[in-house]
Amino acid sequence: MSAPVRRTARLGLVGALTLAVTLLGPAHVPSAGAAGPAATPPPPAKSVVTWAASADRLGDAAGDRSYRLVLRTSTGGKALRIRVSNAFGDRPLVIGSAYAGLHDSGAVLRRGSNKRLTFGDEPSVTLAPGEIRYSDPLPGKVAAMSDLAVSLYVREAGGPASGHGMAMQTSYATSGEHAAEETGGAYTERLGSWFYLDAVTVDADRGAGGVVTLGDSITDGWQSSSDRNLRWPDYLARRLHASPAATVKGVANAGISGNKVLADGAAQSALGRLDRDVLSLPGVRTVVLFEGVNDLKSHSGVTAADLIAGYRDIIDRSHAAGLCVVSGTVLPFKGWSEWDAQAEAVRTEVNEWIRTSGAADAVADFDKVLRSPYDAQRILPTFDGGDHLHPNDKGMQAMADSVALPSLECERG
Repeated sequence: MSAPVRRTARLGLVGALTLAVTLLGPAHVPSAGAAGPAATPPPPAKSVVTWAASADRLGDAAGDRSYRLVLRTSTGGKALRIRVSNAFGDRPLVIGSAYAGLHDSGAVLRRGSNKRLTFGDEPSVTLAPGEIRYSDPLPGKVAAMSDLAVSLYVREAGGPASGHGMAMQTSYATSGEHAAEETGGAYTERLGSWFYLDAVTVDADRGAGGVVTLGDSITDGWQSSSDRNLRWPDYLARRLHASPAATVKGVANAGISGNKVLADGAAQSALGRLDRDVLSLPGVRTVVLFEGVNDLKSHSGVTAADLIAGYRDIIDRSHAAGLCVVSGTVLPFKGWSEWDAQAEAVRTEVNEWIRTSGAADAVADFDKVLRSPYDAQRILPTFDGGDHLHPNDKGMQAMADSVALPSLECERG
């Protein structure tokens, strides 16, 4: 395990969450919308994010469709809420009904678990272009590490759809309204994306908080095994759940494949999406910033000074929001088709700055953990997913294991 350099940190002692799942009827909590894809509503009081998947454009939207979206919680708690997104839409999105239940297998739910969600006590909600909304809370409790299925009936939609493209998790879709059904027979289409859902929150134990992993395809989980929750943030969530000393229990994955720090392309840049995908999520204490390889390998002329300026901006804005930042060093990628000596020189300079500048509150030295002792410009073959850029399941676990859990307990001010 690497030893991050911490500026300010506080340790807490809480027991591991052991919460049974009882998803019951709805109660009201105000929700707020906002215009524009960069704007988000204020988070509900006392909530902690238990799952997230950053939204992007997902092609053309279609109405009269039901989606059964499978996900895993990190922290447990009560008053489950979902956050639905029309962040990239250019016309109203009408969600006719929404349900949350326990996933069994395929598109089938555990009997009796599927409960209706409401929005301002109404069973349906209309989201304006760019709008994001929280549901009302479901009374009862949801356990940590639960496999949930959120079912949305999209009554009316058009233009760009909002959602997360590379889920590494099978979800399901069908025509017509089938969100309330617990059987899976109607859901004949298999999906590799999450549509219109970008976060799930719970009211967690007092003192509990969350961490957001801001990254690219490595954080998104590419080359990890699908449908097994083996992305490195998933391994981190399991470590936090098992640790009686950890008060940070919620893990939100804000990785997007191909994402860059500085430039739009595969989604908005990390700078452009920071407010929506990180700072707006409730209960977050710490951000793990682990991006940069896509800026380096794109032959765009990005210098170390450019990338460091981007990191400083993210760190400063996170600090201004009261969050701590753990900065991850950029992994080696020699053997990938876009590798060259110039990009390697920038990576080396950037990693030295991450390790020594003290700009972040702690360092997760992923480069040191995964690089080959025989060629520091390459990932160790044991951890290589096969393309010399993305770690495999073992590499994902090694990354998560290298994060010092006390560094996530860091509090500013």
